[in-house]
Amino acid sequence: MSVRESTACHDDHCITCGDDGVPMTVLDVNHRSGLALCEDPDGARSSVEVALVAPVSVGSLVLVHAGTAIAELSESAAFAGVGGSR
Repeated sequence: MSVRESTACHDDHCITCGDDGVPMTVLDVNHRSGLALCEDPDGARSSVEVALVAPVSVGSLVLVHAGTAIAELSESAAFAGVGGSR
């Protein structure tokens, strides 16, 4: 099997981008470090790098992929299932 065949997209996801974006709520922001404490819809908290979407503030909704906020979301987009089913 060639490298191209082994990394091809298949039925439900691509092996290079199979991780879902997760909508998270910003709970606290450290502007100096560019990190924010965020919480997902299930209540799990994690530190998220927010430089790509700065400035964010407490209460902002962000789409997080691989520990990095990649977009700021409106509340209606977050509740409409943007970022996968969580």
